[in-house]
Amino acid sequence: MSETEISTLGEFGLIENLTRDFKVKNTSTLRGVGDDCAVLDYGGKRTLVTTDLLLEGIHFDLTYTPLKHLGYKAVAVNLSDIYAMNGTPRQITVSLGISKRFTVEHINELYAGIYAACEKYGVDLVGGDTSASVTGLLISITCIGEALDDEIVYRSGARDTDLICVSGDLGAAYMGLQLLERERVAGAGQKDFQPDFAGREYLLERQLKPEPRADVITELRELGIKPTAMMDVSDGLSSELLHICKQSGVGCRVYEDRIPIDYQTAVMAEELNMNLVTAAMNGGEDYELLFTVPLTQHEKVEQMKTARLIGRITKPELGAYMVARDDTELEIRAQGWNAFN
Repeated sequence: MSETEISTLGEFGLIENLTRDFKVKNTSTLRGVGDDCAVLDYGGKRTLVTTDLLLEGIHFDLTYTPLKHLGYKAVAVNLSDIYAMNGTPRQITVSLGISKRFTVEHINELYAGIYAACEKYGVDLVGGDTSASVTGLLISITCIGEALDDEIVYRSGARDTDLICVSGDLGAAYMGLQLLERERVAGAGQKDFQPDFAGREYLLERQLKPEPRADVITELRELGIKPTAMMDVSDGLSSELLHICKQSGVGCRVYEDRIPIDYQTAVMAEELNMNLVTAAMNGGEDYELLFTVPLTQHEKVEQMKTARLIGRITKPELGAYMVARDDTELEIRAQGWNAFN
C-alpha cells in the first residue's frame, strides 16, 4: 500500500479527506464540518459539553494500541461523560496534534474508529482542528449532548440511606493494561515475538475498546428510575465514590462481596500476584456507571440487568469505608488514575 505524506494535502485537504463521507444523523445539527462553527438547535433542552485530552505516552501506547481502536476509545470515553449526566450525546469535535511519523493512511485508520463509534451511538462529527506535533500523537475530543433540565443527574445529589449501584464489572480494563504491558516487555527486542493473549480477549477489549453504557441509561428510564447522583468510573471506583461523597456531603459503605468482578479479571490478578479487590477499586478505565438511588427504589434496582447494588450512602460523619468479607471496615482512599503522578 502506498503512503501519502500529510503535508501533500495540507490542513484543509486533510479535514476534507477525513470528513467528506460523514452524514449527519440529528435534526439538531444545522451545520457541521466546513464553517467557522458548528450550528446546533436543541429546541429548549439543556446542552451538555465535555472534553477529553489523550496524549501518546501518557494515555496510550501505540506499541500495542491499534489506531482504529484508539479512535473508537477516544470517542467512547467522551460519550461516557454525557451518559453519566443522564444525557444523550449528539455531536463531537475532534482535534489532533500529529507528528511527522504519521501518514494520511495512519490518520484514516484512526478516523475509521472514530466513525465506527459515531455510527454505533448515533453521534455527528461537526468540527475540530489539526496541528503539527513534535512529541507524538495528541487527540482532543469534545462531545456535545442534550437533556431536559429535570432529567440531568449531578454528582451532588446523593443523600443518606440512598442505595449505591454500579454497572457491569470492574478491574477488567486495568488487568487488560497489565497484560499488554507484560507482553510488550516480554517481546522487547524480539523480531518474531508472538504475544500470549489466549483466553484473555475480554480483558483486551475492555482496555482497548471500552463501550459507554448507553444501555444502562435506557434501562433506568424504562424502569422509571432517576438516580440522585451519578458519574462514570474512569479513574477507579474508590476515586469516584469519594467524588460523590464529597460533592454530596455524605459518607458511604460499599461491600467487598458485592463488587462485580469478571472471571478473567480474577484469573489474571492471581497470575500476576495482584490483589483483586484493589484492582477493582482502583484500576480505572472501566467506564461503567456509578450511581445512587433512593431507598424506595430498591425493588426496581433489583430488576436491573445492567447494574447491581453494592452499598449505601450514610451520614457524612460516618466516613467512606469498604466493608470486607470478615466485616472489618477499610477506609476508602483515592488511589485511582492520576495523570500527574
